[in-house]
Amino acid sequence: MVKVANLVFNPFKNDSRVEKTSKSLANNGYDVEVIAHLDKGLKKEDIKDNYKIKRFSYLDRKVTKSKLGKLRAYLKYLKETVNYCKNFDIIHCNDLNTLPIGVIIKKFFNKNVKIVYDAHEYEINDKPNQSKINIKIKYLIEKFFIKYADKVITVSDSIANEYVKLYNIEKPAVVLNTPPYKEIEKKDIFRKKFGISKGTTIFLYQGGLSSGRGIEILLETFKELANIPITYNQYTNKPVIVFMGYGELEELVKEYATKYENIYFHPAVSPEVLLEYTSSADFGILFYENNCLNHYYCSPNKMFEYLMAEIPVIVSNLYEMRKIVEENRIGVVAKENTPEGLKEAIKKAIQLNKEELKQNIKRVKEIYNWQEQEKVLLKVYKEIK
Repeated sequence: MVKVANLVFNPFKNDSRVEKTSKSLANNGYDVEVIAHLDKGLKKEDIKDNYKIKRFSYLDRKVTKSKLGKLRAYLKYLKETVNYCKNFDIIHCNDLNTLPIGVIIKKFFNKNVKIVYDAHEYEINDKPNQSKINIKIKYLIEKFFIKYADKVITVSDSIANEYVKLYNIEKPAVVLNTPPYKEIEKKDIFRKKFGISKGTTIFLYQGGLSSGRGIEILLETFKELANIPITYNQYTNKPVIVFMGYGELEELVKEYATKYENIYFHPAVSPEVLLEYTSSADFGILFYENNCLNHYYCSPNKMFEYLMAEIPVIVSNLYEMRKIVEENRIGVVAKENTPEGLKEAIKKAIQLNKEELKQNIKRVKEIYNWQEQEKVLLKVYKEIK
């Protein structure tokens, strides 16, 4: 049986992509082991579904905040992972920080090992929180190590094309970060929990409450809508928004939720029940800011979760998201990534033909699901020689 080490430099508590990849490979005859780093309250060795989990190098991210501390933990993880994985057949490297580990094994310990580089985002871009020096270093690291990868996978077609231009490599396979296909029975959890009236349109933001994802724009827009509801055809709609997730802006969201009656906060829920909550909204919102190529080219898993839960979407005017929404007619693209642009998109969304949206989404979820993406993943592995 072919042994696969699925490397990820996180504690592997809530990494849906690594989880889906591992399960799919194990279901198809591979002996899979996820190699993660140890964290508080986690086991060094564990079994989940049909694959194993091994954790090295303790790293409590709430405590280890210094760059030096993180570097020490990474180097320890690198040393222990190399030693443990040198006799595996395939090293699946998730993100840039694990790619050097696979290459070290290939160059110095096992020349026959195959490397799959799974780039979950576009690392080489002008992210607001990254210095130009950091970006340059990442570029040089990726440029050097990527040539040793036997196969490269990315999460959007645009990122795949960028990798071809940057590194003159064969076009990477595109494996979208979609959820497994699931038939959904629409729930009404938010109306019952928050006492939202039946005629009120519920908008949902689910996911990380962090900067760059348009959280502040959403808050300011719905703050305005609390006082000036949307009116069309002599019908007044005072839409509400539910934020469901956690992150650095969580306290800001809670503060707005206490001040404005049309803004609600709900803690993140487990993946097992997530889509039941998602289906309780009328529209899902993804309003990433256009501040880096990673956002411009992203196809967030949250959008596919909205579609799997059979709710239409409002997205900011970014290339990959705009393409999916417009080609499939499953929601609204804001003309501008501003409060005014969002307000116009909300007004347009409320007036859309609900039955037409429903039929379009049912068709699209047959395409954007993990069962379809798994076929691409397995093709990549079949081609490894």
